[in-house]
This record gives sequence, structure tokens and C-alpha cells, in this order.
Amino acid sequence: MKTASLNRLKLYAQLTRLNRPIGWLLVLWPTLWGLWLASDGLPRLDLFVIYTLGAIVMRSAGCVINDYADRDFDGHVKRTQDRPLATGRVTVSEAWAVFAALVCVAFILVLLTNTLTLWLAFGGLALACCYPFMKRYTHLPQVVLGAAFAWGIPMAFASVRDSVPAETWLIYFTVLIWTVVYDTFYAMVDRDDDLQVGIKSTAVLFGDQDRVITATLQVLVIFGLLLMKPRFELNNFYYLGVAAAAALFIYQQKLIRYRQRGPCFKAFLNNNWVGLAVFIGIVLGTLDIR
Repeated sequence: MKTASLNRLKLYAQLTRLNRPIGWLLVLWPTLWGLWLASDGLPRLDLFVIYTLGAIVMRSAGCVINDYADRDFDGHVKRTQDRPLATGRVTVSEAWAVFAALVCVAFILVLLTNTLTLWLAFGGLALACCYPFMKRYTHLPQVVLGAAFAWGIPMAFASVRDSVPAETWLIYFTVLIWTVVYDTFYAMVDRDDDLQVGIKSTAVLFGDQDRVITATLQVLVIFGLLLMKPRFELNNFYYLGVAAAAALFIYQQKLIRYRQRGPCFKAFLNNNWVGLAVFIGIVLGTLDIR
């Protein structure tokens, strides 16, 4: 009995990707950027805990709805063919129960903030639910994913300041572009399979221009990060984080130069360090060094 229960929990961990933290880390880093900048470098401990848990919970919920949407496609894609819903080891009803439980936990977390954050949370949920279905209708599902992954930024500002100032959207769109870049790397891993089953992505759309376009977008991300310095009155230590992010972007371009599955996936994973580097830059940049 205990073994069976443990096996079910392992399947749910695979379904929600709790066994692969890269997903929620890529949601968490920009959320923490927003939280630190909204708080002028001194975020409340309760908000730090709420947004850390929220990133994990909502990313997990997003994975469940994604696997539900792709359950008839995943079996034909090398990277996803062993996912629990694709193999039938987890039923659709079980997946919906897990999704509902995760959304309930996220809702409880949001209730610990304020009314404006609560209203914004509904927008985040809508984006998370829409993304998996976009790859059937547009070659730009990565844009919708970026909008979802960056949604923690206006929510963080709302929680701290009870408003969403204009400069919030500079961070938001910088993160959105960054997400398009790294999820294009992710989609490059599956491009051959996606073409066969008819799944759309920026990797398919960009084609042979993928390296040029992702490099251009990375330049825009760096430009957006640089614009954040005067907008939030960060000190010069912030440049260390931006410089590290730029160096990592150059390394990622080197990884994808032959468009091989393994290196492209490695380039995707490397973006965890970009998020951390910018976060460290923001923490240092908000220090009072006068």
C-alpha cells in the first residue's frame, strides 16, 4: 500500500515537474527582481515566502494544464513521450484534481496579500491556462509563455505598493523577451518532432534565422536591463549582474550554433544562471553605499 502511494506521488511529481526545478526557478527569478525593486531592496519576509511558494505552485499547475493540452501529441515527441498523461499512467481526472488542488493553494497564498494582487492573480491564471493551447493556433506561443512567466512582477509591485507604476512594465517586457529567447532554445530541441506533428513554435517560425533572431532579442534584453538602472536608481554594482547576463548570452549562442538537441537544451537550462546573475545585481544595486 505504501509503495503504491509512493509511486503515485512520484508520478504526480513528474506531472508537475517538481522533480525538475528549472521551470519554477525561471518563474521565480524575475518575480524576485520585481519584489526587490518594488521594496527598494528590503522586501518583507512574508512576501518573499508567498512569492517563492507561489512560483513553485503556479509553475506546477501550468505543467499539468500543459500536459493535458498536449496529451495526444507528447507520445510522438522524443523528449515528452514518457510523460505520465501521455503514457496513461496518470488519468485525465487525476490531472484535473492535481491542477485544482494547486490552484487552491495559490489562491490561499494570494489571499495573504491585498485586493489588487488578488485581481491580478486572475490574469496570471488565465495566461497560464491559455499558453498550452496557443501552439495550435500561432507560431508565437513563447510570447504568451513570457507574458505568464513575467506576471509575478506586476503582482509583486501590487503587493508591496498597492499599485503598479509605469516602470513595472519595463521589467515585465524585458522578462517577456528573455522568455521568448530561452523557450525558443527549448523549442529547438523538439523542432523536428514538432514539424511532424504540427505543433507551432518560434523555433519553427524562425527557421534558419533562429540564431540571428535570438541574439537580437538577447541584445534587447540587455538594453532593457540597462534601462532599469536609472529608472530604479540602482548603484553601479548592478552592472556586474548585467555584465554576467551578457556573458551568459554569448555562451548560449555558442551552444546553439550547430542546433543540436543536447546543446540547445543546455542553453535553455543556462538561463537559470542569467536569472540569478541579474537578481544578485539587483540586490547589490539596491544597497545604500553612500
